[in-house]
Amino acid sequence: MTTPGRFFCSDAARTRGDSMVGTAPHGTAWVLIEYRGGWPADGFDGLDLEPGTKALVFAAARAARARVLLVRRHGRRVPQGPPRWAVLRYDATGAHRQHWGTWGRDEDLAQIVQALGAPGEPGLPPVVLVCAHGLHDACCAVRGRPVARALSERRPDLVWECTHVGGDRFAANVVVVPDGVYYGNLDAGSAVTVVEEQLAGRIRAEHLRGYTDLFPPQQAAVAAVLDRFGPAGRHDYAVTRTFRDDDGWQIRVTGRPPGPAVVDVEVRARRTPQNRLTCRGPATSSAVVYDAVAVRPG
Repeated sequence: MTTPGRFFCSDAARTRGDSMVGTAPHGTAWVLIEYRGGWPADGFDGLDLEPGTKALVFAAARAARARVLLVRRHGRRVPQGPPRWAVLRYDATGAHRQHWGTWGRDEDLAQIVQALGAPGEPGLPPVVLVCAHGLHDACCAVRGRPVARALSERRPDLVWECTHVGGDRFAANVVVVPDGVYYGNLDAGSAVTVVEEQLAGRIRAEHLRGYTDLFPPQQAAVAAVLDRFGPAGRHDYAVTRTFRDDDGWQIRVTGRPPGPAVVDVEVRARRTPQNRLTCRGPATSSAVVYDAVAVRPG
């Protein structure tokens, strides 16, 4: 998979057994911009676009707390028509809202500003994003592209390669939006399995980094419930109470049948030793790990 003798953060993380539970970045909105040229290391920020339009899009996305990602179809598939852009949202009711458009000139991207304030269209299928941003981190390309190829062969209309989604050392990373479900440590086979399972309404704890509408301790609590009681749909469990004490968090998760109605989960945080966590960054740093130390059905 990777080149012997060269440092790859994903190899090192697997060797250490790094936990990825609770590592999904918080957020419920995404801006996707199809960009068929080379991706700069810093993604949208590094594009040579018309400055005024770029500033408008960036400011509107920041105000909406939306993540801006460049996307493209995998491999040699010939794009049809002009590049596309999309605004996707998820809310607490589980409603999906999407707004899609096209662009030919830089100035056309200003449409994104209006779309961020518009209701959007419900009922559209989800989008499957595979981080393959090699200039940001080599592992994202080395591990991400085989996953993008495998998923594209199964779901060509749903799958896009994308720029950095966070957690390079957990490559290959896949995000299903607007549900905001993060998966990591995937290969071609496991990626097909977890995506097909989610589309069928079964999310498993294995490979799950977290749900982006939840904060890290809450993500860890839901993952612990899925691990204990088996796979469930994206909306089958909800965090209904979070209390922090001196030792950590007491989190109540409520569920729908056939899962348990109430589960109380105790979560504690700890810091890892200093390690090199990315391919590009030479400096070492530590990470916070969220452990579910008790899972008690009500």
